[in-house]
Amino acid sequence: MNHLTFSELQKWKAANKPFQLIDVREPDEHQSYNIGGQLIPLQSIFRKTDLLDFSQPIVIYCKRGIRSQLAIQRLSIRFPEAQFYNLSQGIMHLFKV
Repeated sequence: MNHLTFSELQKWKAANKPFQLIDVREPDEHQSYNIGGQLIPLQSIFRKTDLLDFSQPIVIYCKRGIRSQLAIQRLSIRFPEAQFYNLSQGIMHLFKV
């Protein structure tokens, strides 16, 4: 599984590297603390794969990095050619949530 730190993600943004940012947390978590990702909760992501842009890297994140890893493991089976990245340690350490 590919991992990406928040610092590396910031470098991608600064370099205008194309990627899609997906938040697999729940709506209330997303409203409280988010880094701009599109909300697709883990329980819905397999029904909403039409929202994923497989033409570019897809960075998936959650609070601690566990749900995002689960999403990537399962999505990788269904879409083996896709470029998925897990945001290391999630966003918990960014917001102290």
